[in-house]
Amino acid sequence: MRDLKHLIYFENLLENSNNELIQQAQEAGRKAIGHVCYQIPEPLLNLPGIFSVRLRAPRTTSTEMGNYYLSPIFCEACRAILERALEGGFSFLDGLIAPEACAMMNRLAENIEHLGCCPHEGFFASYCDVPMKSDEVTLKHYVLQMQEHCLKPLHEHLGIDVSDAAIRKAVEEQNKISRLITEIGEYRKEESPRITGYEFAVFCLATYCCPKDLLIKKLEETAEELKTRVPDPASKYRARVAMVGSEIDDPSFIKLAEDTGLVVVADRYCFGSLPGRQEIVLTDDEDALTQVCRYYMQSGQCPRFLNTEKVNERHAYVDKIAKEYKADGIIIEQIKFCDYWGYGRPFMHAVLQNEYGHQVLSIDRPYNAGQSGQLRTRIQAFVEAMEIKKIQTEKGEH
Repeated sequence: MRDLKHLIYFENLLENSNNELIQQAQEAGRKAIGHVCYQIPEPLLNLPGIFSVRLRAPRTTSTEMGNYYLSPIFCEACRAILERALEGGFSFLDGLIAPEACAMMNRLAENIEHLGCCPHEGFFASYCDVPMKSDEVTLKHYVLQMQEHCLKPLHEHLGIDVSDAAIRKAVEEQNKISRLITEIGEYRKEESPRITGYEFAVFCLATYCCPKDLLIKKLEETAEELKTRVPDPASKYRARVAMVGSEIDDPSFIKLAEDTGLVVVADRYCFGSLPGRQEIVLTDDEDALTQVCRYYMQSGQCPRFLNTEKVNERHAYVDKIAKEYKADGIIIEQIKFCDYWGYGRPFMHAVLQNEYGHQVLSIDRPYNAGQSGQLRTRIQAFVEAMEIKKIQTEKGEH
């Protein structure tokens, strides 16, 4: 396919945490708020005067300092992000708001605060307790936590308008991005997708790491460009795959998978678009904060939600998107030492394979997986298994 006009620009934005759009926004007087999890609703971190930056550690090679302050058997993503913080990679942040969702992410955020990794005058860190169940009782607690430990610190430390009108405006701004990402992502459903999984991951990931409003123009141009982009023939791809699991904040892992001949057509992982870039619909019948919290509580697919209904919903959701995007198989990936996906991954594998009848590959991967020969070999073998299955199905064999 013809190269997309803005792909290199977006790739360059992802090279460094403090990219040119972050610098541009701060020069205009806006404040950068770091966060580490879907459980802190993004619209609350993108109120007028502030913008959110989802922390990641591109191009990390060593985690020696992260190992020292955390542990060699800690989540590799947390160690890499702390390593980057200790190197000064997040010195531009004006605040950090973290959920007490995962003990490892929580320890990461505490170390960033207490080790003085963010020297900006007035820097603050705040921690919110977030739900492990999805019901109306839990919602009340969730709303209170966001009021006291997210909105209140933003107003007290930075003078940010946290009114209902401001929240509604932030939701609409995020919806603009979500509509564009959804429009771009819809092309993955085609028999011959006119955008690859890697290209889509680059565009989607940038919306988590940059001021969203500064991306709109180029995303609009990309959406328009895709309308007339001639796709490669469907025969180019050996299989269509849904990628599911813990955070993928480096598109090189998607590229590694696609280099084996498959195409990633759906992205149900942290930093993905399903459900992270779907439109949030607000009504006038209820305050915006409660509606935003309800949306994030109900849409969240993290294995941190432990109640049976949510576990079953999580498996059914993956089955739904795999069918909707016509995936031949599902790859469930987990960063090494991730507690929640450590049990969520094998359980999901068993259910999707045995109860839903999908072909599934389950992998435990390093944080930086873009050059892993072992992973490449496993994915290649999975592609071959899907091809054999397809041949057997066509012949009427079992």
